[in-house]
Amino acid sequence: MTIGWVLGFVDGEGCFSIGLVRQAGGGQRKGYRLGWQVVHRFVVVQGARSLPALEQLRDFFGIGRLYVNRRHDNHRENLYQFVVDRRADLVDVVIPFFERFPLRTDKRRDFERFAHCVHLVEIGRHLDTDGLIEIVTTMEAMNHRKARTDVIRILRDQTPNIPTAG
Repeated sequence: MTIGWVLGFVDGEGCFSIGLVRQAGGGQRKGYRLGWQVVHRFVVVQGARSLPALEQLRDFFGIGRLYVNRRHDNHRENLYQFVVDRRADLVDVVIPFFERFPLRTDKRRDFERFAHCVHLVEIGRHLDTDGLIEIVTTMEAMNHRKARTDVIRILRDQTPNIPTAG
């Protein structure tokens, strides 16, 4: 497997995503002071017939897991996901790889935003209001491009002491 193959495969089929999960009782939990967990994932998806490609990707990076998504729609095969969501693996392996060998499509911008958000979580910025808003603002510009006002509104409604965005 070559670096070029990995870059092309991830450019075409990969996803760098940041999400938020509401944590009940988060204010009492050290890692979720504001009641939200920031979830970071690097994922590549393929149909069952292409599972060997995901296995090669996992072996290339030496980290991550494979998951099956059993299809119950009109598709004929299950989907498999290669997932890296452990922060240490992202910080030590995935992010340095794609910084050293940049993607060539618009996905490069998503990766850069993803890396920025993971860095903010790594230094604990997700635990303060301004840092969480920075993560959300960055997150909304990625992939599906949620409107910032919707995400900030959700945070404001669910998290005390978040100022109104101007």
